[in-house]
Amino acid sequence: MSLSTPSMTAGNEALTGGFADPVFDAQSVFKMMMDAMARPGIVQTVTSDIAPPAPLGIAAGAIGLTLCDHDTPVWLSTGLAKSAMPAWLSFHTGTSVTPERIEARFAFVEAGMALSSFNQFAVGTQEYPDRSTTLVLEIAALEGGKELALSGPGIAGIRTIAPIGLPDTFLRIWNDNRALFPRGVDLVLTAERQFLCLPRTTKIIATEM
Repeated sequence: MSLSTPSMTAGNEALTGGFADPVFDAQSVFKMMMDAMARPGIVQTVTSDIAPPAPLGIAAGAIGLTLCDHDTPVWLSTGLAKSAMPAWLSFHTGTSVTPERIEARFAFVEAGMALSSFNQFAVGTQEYPDRSTTLVLEIAALEGGKELALSGPGIAGIRTIAPIGLPDTFLRIWNDNRALFPRGVDLVLTAERQFLCLPRTTKIIATEM
């Protein structure tokens, strides 16, 4: 007979599932993030065995554990905000969750959530374009979908990605975001253990089928 209650279970979930070796694992994920930002569209794979609260995937959880701290307010989409995710991030990183998208340094969005624009998040200023939100978007998969052609800094010629689960209006949203340069949101696409980065400087177009 179990004596646990839902609140006890959520509390236990918040206290477990972090990096086994916080320093080493965070350094490893940070290096992958830097490489992914420098080479847009290149898929990275997180090897750390963590267990973030559902519905967050391992790659998104590892990014949160690596980049979030007490100086980085985080915004969570509805499903994540209702899960053990706020307590999990707070316990392992010291970060605080904000209900205001524009205040967030990082935003985590569960798979399937509709997005109509990135402009509700912080896009920085002309003087301080780095004061923007990095959006971590969980999708179904990073391969196997309709092909998109990437070009821009960090890409020799054209690089192709084929994610599954992007919003139907993604290309319009991205073009609007890119038009704000040097301001704008940087995007990280995650799926289970994998992720890739799309800095605001990246040009994205649909390939001919």
